[in-house]
Amino acid sequence: MTLEDVRTVVDYHYWARDRLLEACAPLTSDQFTRDLSSSFPSVRDTLVHLYTADWGWHLLWQGQSLTDPPAADSFPDLASVRSAWQDQERKVRSFVANLGEEGIGGFWQRLLHLVNHGSYHRGQVTTMLRQLGVNAPKSQDMIMFYKERAS
Repeated sequence: MTLEDVRTVVDYHYWARDRLLEACAPLTSDQFTRDLSSSFPSVRDTLVHLYTADWGWHLLWQGQSLTDPPAADSFPDLASVRSAWQDQERKVRSFVANLGEEGIGGFWQRLLHLVNHGSYHRGQVTTMLRQLGVNAPKSQDMIMFYKERAS
């Protein structure tokens, strides 16, 4: 995997995240936090889990120890999740920008894990949105990402 491949995977990860967050925008506060008995109880809890995965992996990639992640209930609304996650995105992108070709050796598998993990939970949120009667996100398929980039 090349550095350009790694950057593309990061671009895809945040492109898919943004589509998911856009689809969550119509949720009421009750819908956002309603227990739907999935891997994580609510849309909010699942989104916070996704954000904290980025947060935790970023710490590990820098050789830091994990600390307790922020609790889901410390994010009262979608805007608070979006803001924290966008801040974390800047950190991840900065880390990747500073890797260089020689730095991607042991990193790319961890990054692919993060993106794959995100795909799994984005699918769960999509199901939760349907259960709540909200429109599903635009396609988050990687092929759609590539098609959009090409046009």
